[in-house]
Amino acid sequence: MKIVVIDGQGGRLGRMLVELIRDSFADARIYGIGTNSIATANMLKGGCDFGASGENPVIRNVTDADAVLGPVGIIAAHAMLGEVTPAMAEAVGGCRAPKYLIPVNSCGITVAGTRGMQLNTLAAQLVQQMAADLNGGNGKSPVRYLDHDT
Repeated sequence: MKIVVIDGQGGRLGRMLVELIRDSFADARIYGIGTNSIATANMLKGGCDFGASGENPVIRNVTDADAVLGPVGIIAAHAMLGEVTPAMAEAVGGCRAPKYLIPVNSCGITVAGTRGMQLNTLAAQLVQQMAADLNGGNGKSPVRYLDHDT
């Protein structure tokens, strides 16, 4: 199974997602794709199997992914302080893989119903939903909550 995590800026969210996915899917191939090298390095520290940075790795790796995770800005051109190029947003938004997105303030997108939720709670819920979907909706909850600051 190929799971692609995309993040930018400092890569804190991406690292958190990689750690949660690693705990839930020991056999998955996790690709940490950063919009910059700092984000990629952070996801590699979190335990992803492969890491790359920039536009082309995003475009190439989402084409055959089984799931794509990241902040909601990865589907919006010029989001995350301009780190998401139009080509990146188009590739992610248009790929066939299910997308599991977390609303974050730096993306410039507001999602109703998320106010007051901590980032680690959102990340755990996101990976829990992905696990349920990819495991055929068997209702198992293999995700543990991390003690990261938000």
